[in-house]
Amino acid sequence: MKFLVVLFCLLYALPAPNDNIKMRWREDRKLTWDDFRGRPSGSPEYVASTNSGISFSYSYSTRNGDIILEYSVQSNFYPELSWYRSGIVTDYILQHEQTHFDISELYARKLRQKIEEATFTKNIKLELEAIYSENEKQRQQTQHKYDKETEHSKLAEKEFQWRLFIAQKLKKHEYWK
Repeated sequence: MKFLVVLFCLLYALPAPNDNIKMRWREDRKLTWDDFRGRPSGSPEYVASTNSGISFSYSYSTRNGDIILEYSVQSNFYPELSWYRSGIVTDYILQHEQTHFDISELYARKLRQKIEEATFTKNIKLELEAIYSENEKQRQQTQHKYDKETEHSKLAEKEFQWRLFIAQKLKKHEYWK
């Protein structure tokens, strides 16, 4: 009987499985290696991988012929899907991974801007899905371009150019954070 009580207490003291599934992007909180909780996978030449993206939800109604839209756009980092190879990574590599997360935040801001500037019709659902799909396509293309041009962080000069470029774009889109 005591064992069951202890087991019961331990189960409720542990975090729920859904705790920390995602971390929202914050200007005052940069990634640390402790945030990367996934198991290393893929080619051994890669020493780390950031899994980030945008979550988007919305609801709408009409009142007196006007569309009333409520939505949420978040840039997220997924700790359980992000990983690193211990003993190989550096602060330089961590900054490369942070830039991947920053790119997702940039596209979250761009999505907010596009939604705010859009004029919707009675086909709002299709219009929102098209805006999101195009934005997501551009986000993924930018992520791939970043890795290609920096050769996954191996080209330091290109790496620093990209970091500056993304920082400038985040500043330019600051209104939509």
